[in-house]
Amino acid sequence: MNLNVKLFADGADKDGMLEMYANPLISGFTTNPTLMKVAGVSDYESFAKDILSHIKDKPISFEVFSDEFDEMERQALEIASWADNIYVKIPITNTKAESSVDLIAALSDQNVKINVTAMMTVEQVQSVLLALVNGPGSYVSVFAGRIADAGLDPLPVMSEVVGILKNYNNIELIWASPRELYNVVQANDIGCHIITATNNILKKLSTLGKDLDRFSLETVQMFYDDATEAGYTL
Repeated sequence: MNLNVKLFADGADKDGMLEMYANPLISGFTTNPTLMKVAGVSDYESFAKDILSHIKDKPISFEVFSDEFDEMERQALEIASWADNIYVKIPITNTKAESSVDLIAALSDQNVKINVTAMMTVEQVQSVLLALVNGPGSYVSVFAGRIADAGLDPLPVMSEVVGILKNYNNIELIWASPRELYNVVQANDIGCHIITATNNILKKLSTLGKDLDRFSLETVQMFYDDATEAGYTL
């Protein structure tokens, strides 16, 4: 299956990231503090600089972790200084629900490439466009998977943002937090620029377009082989 949507690998496990870096289908990378914690990262800067020593030619997003805007700005400028391929993740608000738009504008004015993260509404995307329009290039990450977790169809939101961004050549939409491989197809079909997914989803890419009768037979074979290997008897 031919895909126009760019595939980014989402994770913070070094071996997994380098595995995806070797895959020509992967165009970039995203991380976040939660993924880093799960991966056992204890030294943020050392981890980031180690990864950057290997991944030099594809965009990679690292996130600030302060809740105060002054400190967010300091962290963002520090992170951005580590390499030219870095996009700095800024959450749409802090934990007090205070908007990050002024910070995003200030960083954009300082030529920092930004990935605005944790967005889930069209209104949130619209609120940051003027802050990003004169910047060096940016991403807006809309968490489609979490919209779906709320029992809502994310497609109308994602499609509307795709339409809005046709007027902004330097801003790309990331379909974030996908829950299944089919989300890659959906993102591709609506013209979304990027989808970022964990390795367990990306490793299923070879099944796209697979004949369903063959897929069914392989599934039956898997059940049979596993039962045989386990030595089950009745």
